[in-house]
Amino acid sequence: MRGPGTWWRGKSTPAKVETYTRWSFHSFAVTEVLSVSLPVLGNMATPLGGWLLLVVCAHAAVSALVVSRALHWVCDRREQPVRLLWALGAVTAAVAATGLTVVEYGPKGDGVDSAAGSVFGAVVFFGVGITALGMRSRRRVFALVAGFAAGSGLFVLLISRSVFAALVIALITLLGSGFFAFVALFSVWLLKAVYELDEARETRARLAVAEERLRFGRDLHDVMGRNLSVIALKSELAVQLARRGRPEAVEQMIEVQRIARESQREVRDVVRGYREADLEVELTGAQGVLTAAGIECRVTGRATGLPVEVQSVLAWVVREATTNVLRHGNAERCSVGVRVSEGRVVLTVENDGAAGAADGGGGSGLTGLRERLAAVDGTLAAGRVGEAVFRLVADVPLAGADVREVAV
Repeated sequence: MRGPGTWWRGKSTPAKVETYTRWSFHSFAVTEVLSVSLPVLGNMATPLGGWLLLVVCAHAAVSALVVSRALHWVCDRREQPVRLLWALGAVTAAVAATGLTVVEYGPKGDGVDSAAGSVFGAVVFFGVGITALGMRSRRRVFALVAGFAAGSGLFVLLISRSVFAALVIALITLLGSGFFAFVALFSVWLLKAVYELDEARETRARLAVAEERLRFGRDLHDVMGRNLSVIALKSELAVQLARRGRPEAVEQMIEVQRIARESQREVRDVVRGYREADLEVELTGAQGVLTAAGIECRVTGRATGLPVEVQSVLAWVVREATTNVLRHGNAERCSVGVRVSEGRVVLTVENDGAAGAADGGGGSGLTGLRERLAAVDGTLAAGRVGEAVFRLVADVPLAGADVREVAV
């Protein structure tokens, strides 16, 4: 059975940050109700207290809905919830005004004033902070905070005729709502930055593949472009000579055959050079790439002295395994080990991102690796080890390394 830990490990890093952000702001609604319920129920054991607590619960419910819709908008999954934002702003203003009115005209007593003041503070602070989640422009967020501060001060001035009280309420509103608005802006910036970094990492991987394809294409163009041009010219010359009955046409076609065979050999050399890779270079490169991606990578063993065919095929295993670690799952640690014993070379790659990765038993990448390893009598095993670890093991015999060459 999948437990809570597996559910969390199965998420990518951006998804984890989004979940954390979402439930942090959902907890604001719960905190709002709890921070108000104790003073209201303790100091206003009247129907008025019950009504105040009810409207605060309604405000918290609207806030929770806005959190869900606003974060979906931040992640570009739906349109901006403009109407909900206006609704939350209106409810926040109405409940805050109710709390200030109770302070001025409600039952007298320090407990009542404290309870009504807590209603005002909680509603305004949390309401403005959650509203800021759905606003992209910082100027609008600043205007929202300043507007609520000015509105609160003006409302207090109208109902109490006290300039000092109005200034105090305006200052408290400005500082409290400004803090929660800053928290909202920072959380949105962090969430978008994590998603952008994840997308940049995927783009970097795709660009690396595209660059390698371009290099291979350039090499083939350099080899084949010249030879095909010569073949075309000599074939045309042979046609003209044959039409005139000249015996030199045969010599030209023999030359065409020679160039064609030479082209085949050069293409094989290009492909062989493309497929053959240095295992030490690949191990160093894999460690550098994974470390740059924030994954702790440890490499053990050395590849010096191994046959060229073995190094080439194992280097491809390291390339594919590194790509899988970057693209799939959510690994934090990866280990790569090379071990030579009893006439065999064993390459092991382990990472702790199996919970977020698809099952590695299939896929075109691993299928291609099995074909390459089979060409040197090697085997490949890949799969989960426990719940969180994915292990890939390539086993190549040294004795049969030079029996068959990797097919072109």
